[in-house]
Amino acid sequence: MKFLKEANDGTLLLVYVQPKAKKNEIEGIDEWRGRLKVRVKAPPVGGKANRELVKFLSKVLGAEVELVRGETSREKDLLVRLSAEEVKKRLGFNQKS
Repeated sequence: MKFLKEANDGTLLLVYVQPKAKKNEIEGIDEWRGRLKVRVKAPPVGGKANRELVKFLSKVLGAEVELVRGETSREKDLLVRLSAEEVKKRLGFNQKS
């Protein structure tokens, strides 16, 4: 899966964020960008959307999540302290990439 990349201390999760949504949710995969599409309720002001995204994905994945790239962009790279297989499983993407 294009949106997951193995890293030394976990997995890089490549995300495309839509702020100011009605609810926090994983919308699916943006095939064109090769990123997981995630909607968050928070506005993109003062890092609120970033904090909401990290908090939401930490809860969904049940693991530590850290923003490593894309502070001011909609395209973000997050480090998840799990294997790529475990991230896939917890997101519900069990099929082979």
